[in-house]
Amino acid sequence: MNFDRNGKMTAGSFGYFPEGAAYGPQTSEGRSVTAVLQFGGASGSGYLSRQEVQAGTEELKKSGTFEGGIFRRNDDAEGRRNTDGYQAIWEHVNGQRMEYPKPRYRDPIMVDPANYEWSPMKDMPGVSNKPLGTFTERQCGAAVIKLARGATYRAGERSVYLVLSGTGIAGDASYRRLTALHLDEGEETDIVARDETEILCLVLPDLEGVEAPRAMHVEAAE
Repeated sequence: MNFDRNGKMTAGSFGYFPEGAAYGPQTSEGRSVTAVLQFGGASGSGYLSRQEVQAGTEELKKSGTFEGGIFRRNDDAEGRRNTDGYQAIWEHVNGQRMEYPKPRYRDPIMVDPANYEWSPMKDMPGVSNKPLGTFTERQCGAAVIKLARGATYRAGERSVYLVLSGTGIAGDASYRRLTALHLDEGEETDIVARDETEILCLVLPDLEGVEAPRAMHVEAAE
């Protein structure tokens, strides 16, 4: 994946793209398989669900059109003529003007996990990790976890796990390559490796005390 002035992400690399920071344009040459996790950041602006985006899009189509990523409002409709498509939907769903947060980082952070050394994890025999980074005051972060055959890893709360290789049992379900697991606030589970396993762990931000925008009710058009 090529992000122009920000550089290229090669196979096996990890990127953190902070809210408020410009990047790209993004292009890809040839076949690319990329796992993307998008979530609300430290500002509390939130991130619309797919259902909210679809509903907001259908509502806005009553007063304008979407062309090339821009929402163009009809001449007889009130409001700005041309707005970024996602921004127009966000403002419609939340009933307020979007204010882009000041960037905590100027640029995306791109990491090559292959250049990290494995560190054993305390009280988890046969388990090691590569902490890739922790970001903002809300402590979102990423790490790669490696389990030796038969080892057990205690997966923690507010995290998403993506299996990069290996097979085994997560909780009461089997996992294999590209299995994903989400643990919500207060949840934990054991991951037991049937054979050597590598897992990407993404820790979601702790947004306790952050007020989210008050959303208005939007229904999709029939």
